[in-house]
Amino acid sequence: MSRYKSMKDRLIANRRDFLKVTGTLGAGVVLGTPAAWAESGKDGKPATNIAEILEIPRTKSSIPGPYPGRLVEVYDEAAMPEGEPAADVVKDMFERGIKKLTGKSMKSSFKKLFSKRDIVGIKVNPVGAGLINTRLELVDAVIDWLTDNGMKKRNIIIWDRFGDMLADSGYTEERFPGVGIASLQKMDMAAFGEGASQSGWRNDDGTHRNEVDFDPDVFYYADVEAMQEETYRHQHVHNGKRSHFGKLVTQKLTKIINLPVFKNTGNGISMATKNLGYGVISNTGRLHQPLFFDVCTEVLAFPAVRDKLVLNVIDGLRGQYDGGPMPAADFTWEYNRLFFATDPIALDRACHDLMVAKRKEMGVQVNEHPMFTDYLHYAERLGLGIGDPAKIEHLKA
Repeated sequence: MSRYKSMKDRLIANRRDFLKVTGTLGAGVVLGTPAAWAESGKDGKPATNIAEILEIPRTKSSIPGPYPGRLVEVYDEAAMPEGEPAADVVKDMFERGIKKLTGKSMKSSFKKLFSKRDIVGIKVNPVGAGLINTRLELVDAVIDWLTDNGMKKRNIIIWDRFGDMLADSGYTEERFPGVGIASLQKMDMAAFGEGASQSGWRNDDGTHRNEVDFDPDVFYYADVEAMQEETYRHQHVHNGKRSHFGKLVTQKLTKIINLPVFKNTGNGISMATKNLGYGVISNTGRLHQPLFFDVCTEVLAFPAVRDKLVLNVIDGLRGQYDGGPMPAADFTWEYNRLFFATDPIALDRACHDLMVAKRKEMGVQVNEHPMFTDYLHYAERLGLGIGDPAKIEHLKA
């Protein structure tokens, strides 16, 4: 039986494995401890369908894109006055970063990466509303760049996995008029709590109502069992050995701009590769312990991400050096930086080292086992980007 069908001209989509409900994790959502996930070893790695995916031919748009191994760091001490982004400063930082990355004007840079007819999905990270989410001012700068070069607002979609998280972080139609706001699934808040009814998310036949929003033909197979409890199915849509990609990405978007934030996950990071690796598929809770970091590599190898991810900008206006990936105010600081790359692997490799340095500076005990960066070297072997620090060009603007 084939584990993967009809990948031609398909994409990917889905999101986080943490659900913030009224300030806490939803009752009954069993996820474990992020630090424990990040510490899991790779011995006895479960089989996946990565070999089959690698047989699919690459395109001229495939990552690492036109600037493999290159990243640009932009710093401005005036970016976060009194803890809030200065929109004009953020826009200037964004333009400086794009120009330095491409060596071209904003107009020429646009033409290098997009056409006016593209349907562009801006993948944000809304976790930690108001504290450590992707800043709306950065998204404004991206939208201005696209529309200034002739793209219609209706061709731009801000998206994430969970719609409630988007709204909590300010990603609404009122805040971004004319721009699409989309999620891969919606949680039924009434389903949380002991004895709560599960009828809000289930069809009469027992399937998840959001199942129709995931592509039955595009999936990441991993030989890992999922929990069968209703709370797991509610959050993860599927509970077999397949993690399906959202139709938003497989069937609608033609280009992806990835806007993660600068934060940790245990001794690892939750930045460019994780924002998509765990953000574009369903049924991810089962993957954390046996495949945590490798998911960030293997999911990006699918054409739906590999061939459409044209730009990554890490929002480091505020960073979080411990307690991540969930928000932890005690460990945040004003970092006043943005990081740019077409190569998400090089970007994460460089930012991992910056995170380690910050954690040491703040007296956090750091485990520097190679497992926390092996997945990036693995990505380089798969041709997805540059994971060797010696090959990375780290520019500043």
